[in-house]
Amino acid sequence: MQPILLVDDDRELTELLATYLSAEGISTETAHDGESGAALALSGRFQMVILDVMMPGISGIETLRKIRQHSAIAVLMLTAKGDDIDRIIGLELGADDYVPKPCSPREILARIRAILRRGDNSNPDTPLSSGGLTLAPMQRRAHWHDHSLELTSTEFSLLEALISHAGRIVSKAQLSELALGRKLMRYDRSIDVHISSIRQKLSALGEPGGLIVTVRGQGYQLRAD
Repeated sequence: MQPILLVDDDRELTELLATYLSAEGISTETAHDGESGAALALSGRFQMVILDVMMPGISGIETLRKIRQHSAIAVLMLTAKGDDIDRIIGLELGADDYVPKPCSPREILARIRAILRRGDNSNPDTPLSSGGLTLAPMQRRAHWHDHSLELTSTEFSLLEALISHAGRIVSKAQLSELALGRKLMRYDRSIDVHISSIRQKLSALGEPGGLIVTVRGQGYQLRAD
């Protein structure tokens, strides 16, 4: 397994987290500012990035923007508790998930494992398709007709959950467990933001709308063939 990149100006926290993750068999490297963090994230040497929002120089949000211009590497954001604006902006820019600070190393480890195991149970012999949408779970690749659909890890997992239940309503609570690997939290808009991003990407490839249906008060449904 490739190491995980920790990008946070809080040196005490990164040392604590690096020690904890090392004991769990996960190697890490650290950057303490956004510029060097973005450069390292784009080096191809890391499995995922843990990125703090509040940093000197360029913020974690701007760092994420730089990363997403060139890479779909998994990114877990660390946000201030109750700071919904940064949280939503981070998700809209392509963060896979977030953990509100203060947080424990154990909670961060649980989120890391949830993100890293998303593709582990995929069946390589079973491509999934509905209408013009096709997913290759083993390769974690998606296509709308003949066009490649560039998705983050979380977006792919959400589409995989929806296409696996095509024609049926999947609740936000189910999608959170299937795609994020965690229970849906109160007032959590993560699923909605990720779905909105998927819709925008599909629309840019010519999907006319209506493939993913919002069922008010219940969840989402991917239209069956």
